[in-house]
Amino acid sequence: MVTFIVEAAPDSLYGELTRWLLEPKHGVFVGNVNAMVREKIWKKIKDSGNNTNAIMIFNSDSEQGYSLEMIGDPKRCVVDIEGIELIKIQ
Repeated sequence: MVTFIVEAAPDSLYGELTRWLLEPKHGVFVGNVNAMVREKIWKKIKDSGNNTNAIMIFNSDSEQGYSLEMIGDPKRCVVDIEGIELIKIQ
């Protein structure tokens, strides 16, 4: 399972994401895709523009059972502390 939270992206990206994922609320996309599709979607989000902010949360074999990746919003970042991923507000 994967969740993307996307803000300030071009409208065309939102339409593209709905091809693969459900959008229960504007900018929140949820679905069950394989790792290759997940990474291609993430690359498309990263390449969509400089103003795009996004978080990807997906299942992994970590202690928490999930992993996080973020782009945009320089006030927040993901930090790994002894195998636990946390959000650091700068």
